[in-house]
Amino acid sequence: MEIRKVGVIGAGTMGNGIAHVFARSGFSVVLCDVERRFLDRALETITKNLEREVQKNKITIDDKASALQRIEPVTERARVAECDFIVEAATEKFEIKTEIFRDLDRVARPEVILASNTSSISITRLAGLTGRPEKVIGMHFFNPVPVMKLVEVIRGLATSQETFTTVCELAVKLEKTAVEVNDAPGFVSNRVLMPLINEAIYAVMEGVATSEAIDEVFKLGMAHPMGPLTLADFIGLDVCRDIMRVMHEGLGDPKYRPCPLLLKMVDAGWLGRKSGRGFYKY
Repeated sequence: MEIRKVGVIGAGTMGNGIAHVFARSGFSVVLCDVERRFLDRALETITKNLEREVQKNKITIDDKASALQRIEPVTERARVAECDFIVEAATEKFEIKTEIFRDLDRVARPEVILASNTSSISITRLAGLTGRPEKVIGMHFFNPVPVMKLVEVIRGLATSQETFTTVCELAVKLEKTAVEVNDAPGFVSNRVLMPLINEAIYAVMEGVATSEAIDEVFKLGMAHPMGPLTLADFIGLDVCRDIMRVMHEGLGDPKYRPCPLLLKMVDAGWLGRKSGRGFYKY
């Protein structure tokens, strides 16, 4: 089946980035979220990011206009029924994704692949909620989506080779590099990255060094473009907490226990860049 129209569920940071790259690559996009204000904010972000690409001579002004025209914002999830491929990019909570996948399985045509942008939740579990487990797959983009080249493509236990091949070919059309990963909590990226971030938070909590000092060590000593605590603020501390909890529960190893300081900061509403305060003030 030729994929021409793509549904994106969730218009947050990841969802609007995914909609951006699909529209920029010539696909029609149905961008769905629960409230119009989230969609308006997403379109504003996409417009700014496309304009940034124009200024860098990556695309033309006409390309920008065409991409925006290809995005249709909707609040009724049933509108994705006409799509040839659907990506879920909702909050990283299993109960939310459960409701979405059951509903998508009901409204989407039987031949349509359902992909999740989850960064840690089991694709096999999500697939088991549907009547099409062979057509459920992980398609984990990285933030900022228009810039980052990697897409982790995660096979569930029942994911078919045809589904896997289709998604890898789709990634190429988006000018991304697909890397195959098998289903496990946190996959590869977050299984390695999140314990690093979590340990950096422990170092702050225990007074080993300041946030600034820890980040400088990683930037100057390990050639990281940003330190782990700056990155945590960029990702969102609530997202970091949720991923650590998924890995702690899924792998059963205490080394994945979220740092108490991380839990306390999330409880205080210090979520990083998006709230104006995390390990740094914005």
